[in-house]
Amino acid sequence: MSEQSPALSFSNEATASPVENLLQRIVASIRTGTLDALHDEIVTLHPADLGDLLEGLSRDERSTVLRTFGEELAAEVLIEVEGVVLEDVLEHLDDQVIADNIDELNSDDAIDLLEDLDEEAKQKILASLPAAKRWAAEDALRYPESSTGRLMAREFVTVPADWNVGQTIDFLRAEPDLPDDFYDIYLVDEAYRPIGSVSVSHVLRTRRQEPLAGVANGDLRLFSPMLDQEELAHTFRQYGFSSAPVTDEENGRLLGVVTLDDIVHVIDEEAEDDLMRLVGLGKESDINRSSLQTARNRFIWLTVNLATAVLASMVISLFQGTIQEIVALAVLMPIVASMGGNAGTQTLAVAVRALAMKDLRARKAVQFITREALVGLFNGVGFAVIAFVFSALWFQDLRLGVVIGIAMLVNLVVAGISGTLVPIILDRLKVDPANASAVFLTTITDVVGFLVFLGLAAAFLV
Repeated sequence: MSEQSPALSFSNEATASPVENLLQRIVASIRTGTLDALHDEIVTLHPADLGDLLEGLSRDERSTVLRTFGEELAAEVLIEVEGVVLEDVLEHLDDQVIADNIDELNSDDAIDLLEDLDEEAKQKILASLPAAKRWAAEDALRYPESSTGRLMAREFVTVPADWNVGQTIDFLRAEPDLPDDFYDIYLVDEAYRPIGSVSVSHVLRTRRQEPLAGVANGDLRLFSPMLDQEELAHTFRQYGFSSAPVTDEENGRLLGVVTLDDIVHVIDEEAEDDLMRLVGLGKESDINRSSLQTARNRFIWLTVNLATAVLASMVISLFQGTIQEIVALAVLMPIVASMGGNAGTQTLAVAVRALAMKDLRARKAVQFITREALVGLFNGVGFAVIAFVFSALWFQDLRLGVVIGIAMLVNLVVAGISGTLVPIILDRLKVDPANASAVFLTTITDVVGFLVFLGLAAAFLV
């Protein structure tokens, strides 16, 4: 009998989050008053897992955990939670503990946390910070929100441009105040202006006596602290940077460095923001907020949608007599409007994403509009045939089938064109296309769909 190799098996527990099982045990221990027994498991969790844990608990359960272990939790948990959960964490820690935790964070993470606080809480915490950390925080907060100046870290590694590789390695080994993680070393002149950069991997692979300038990248791309973070993220994506220097616009002095992990957060936030704005939710993405707060935030946008729905209803009211004579029109109207809205939303999603990625330049925009119009035409022909057959068989009326077929074709073509033109025009007008496109598109497809369908019916069926 031949010997068989043992089969490999993989347990789901090996890849499962440590939070899921612990979450259930925490809830049970809170009910039985034995939460202290889980002390070691909770306080030694990775900050990201600890953030997930706090977000998975109810507000009362979260308060119990924070009252019990709050001052022992890792400082990094402050940057792993947001919204209501962050408010709860800060509420259960005194100002000095918060200041001590912020002092342990990198400057960019500290700023990310401070800018979400109200002014009174921010000033109290700033007053409790060590002088150097307070200066760095106040300097960052003077830059506009979403600017590179807010994003950059003040901890980075620089060496004189005339050093060799050996001197650099000795410095890295001996210097106690280096950042915990860094990718590039910047060469600076006497005025602290960056003139080149070299990756740590290049330093380690080069002989000690080699001049550092000989292995450095002298074609350094510098960025202004006033540059929008989204523009910076696009540049990182375009050129594959791992880090980038930020310099003073007046004298070129090195101010800070933006690293890839910061850019990942920017891309994530921008994608989330675009998604929320596309459906009228603005920056509301906190699932831990109360029902009343959520309802209040959504009310204004729903009011705008109500106004556009009234406009579509006014178009329908122009054809009341026609609808009374042919009741089948009332049955088929939603089909025309719904198909146009769905087709337009598909195009809109592609257009908004392309604009965010800087892919729709002038010539490309014309090609894109033409392509989407043709897509609408092809789909329109297909669904016009389907609508014709469906309606003719259902209502035993060929003319009604022709009317809905033509209306379907026209509305899908209009949806394709509108789904591209609306966001492009808004972008040219410096209006965020993700914020306003959907309501305009829905109005156009509803009005055009009803107008064409009911207008043709009034002309040929009555």
